[in-house]
Amino acid sequence: MDLSRNQALGEIAADAALERRDFLAKAADQLRRFLEANARRIEDVGGLVLIDDDPDYLAVAPDGTFRSHTRYQDDRGEWVSETEVIESPAELVELYNPAEVFAAFAEAARAAAGMAEEPTGAEDLLEAAGIAPAETVAEQGFAVATDEGAYAAAADAWAATNVEEAPPADADEAAARLYDLALTFQERSQDAEAHLIEQFEAAARPLAGRIGDLIIIDDEDERLTLTDEGRLVAEVVPEDEADRWRRLESAADLVEYYDPTDVFGDLADALADAFPTAVAPAEDEETKGDGDDEEADTEGDADAGDGGDADHGGAPSPRS
Repeated sequence: MDLSRNQALGEIAADAALERRDFLAKAADQLRRFLEANARRIEDVGGLVLIDDDPDYLAVAPDGTFRSHTRYQDDRGEWVSETEVIESPAELVELYNPAEVFAAFAEAARAAAGMAEEPTGAEDLLEAAGIAPAETVAEQGFAVATDEGAYAAAADAWAATNVEEAPPADADEAAARLYDLALTFQERSQDAEAHLIEQFEAAARPLAGRIGDLIIIDDEDERLTLTDEGRLVAEVVPEDEADRWRRLESAADLVEYYDPTDVFGDLADALADAFPTAVAPAEDEETKGDGDDEEADTEGDADAGDGGDADHGGAPSPRS
C-alpha cells in the first residue's frame, strides 16, 4: 500500500477527531452563553420541559441545570427508569445535538406562552420577534459571523443589549422573550456548524486528492461522500418527498440534515474501516483516551430519540 496515501488518510482521521473536539467545545461555549443570558428568564418561568417524548425526557430547572430521564430494559427484561442531573453545557452537548436543544427551547417557550403555531417564513419570524422586515441585521445589533470569534461576539452583543431590559411582567412575557431568543441562537448554531464544515473542507482539500472519493454512508435513502476535492456532499430522500433524491452540496444544506459531530465521527470510522493500518497510529495518539467519550456519544445519540439526523434510521428528515 502507498505509504503517502496512508499518511494522508491518517492525517484526515486525526483532523476529523480534532474538529469534533473543537466543535463540541464551541457548542458548549455557545450554549453556556445562551443560558447565562437567560438565567433570570428561566428562573422566572420556573424552568421548562424541553423534550417529553417517551422514553426521552429533558428539562431545564430554574437554576439552569438539566434533568434527563432514560428508560431501558435490564438483563431480566424489566424496564428501569433513571434520572440524570446534567450540570454543565459541555456535558449536555455530548448527549444532545446543540441545534436540537435550541429548537427544543424555542418550542417549549412557545407552548408555555400559548403562542400560535410556529412561523415558517422569514418575514413571519421577523414579525414574531418584533423586527420590521425593512430593518437590517446590523440595525438590530447582531454581528455577521465571518471568523471563528464572530459567533461569540454576536452572543455577547445580544446579551449586552438585553441585560438591562425591564423584567417580564409575567411568565407568558418571559416565555415569549425566551422563545425569540431561542430561535435566534438556533439559527446561529446552524451557521456555526456550517462554518465548521467549511473549515474542515478547506483543511482536507490538499489531503483528499491523494485518496479519491471516500464513501462515508451508503444507505437506501442517503449517501454521504468526501470527494477528492475535500468537499462533503450528500444525497438524501426526505421523509416528505418519497423516491425523490435531494442533493446537498453546500455546508448550509448539509447541516439541515447532519450533525457535524456525527459527520466527523462517521468519516473517521469509514477511514478506519477502509484503511485500518493507515489510521491505527492516529487512533492510538488522538482517540485512545476518548473511548469513554465515544461510547457516551453513542449512548447520547440513542437517548436523544429522533434528533433528525439523516443517518439514524428511516427516511432522512431536516434537523430543524
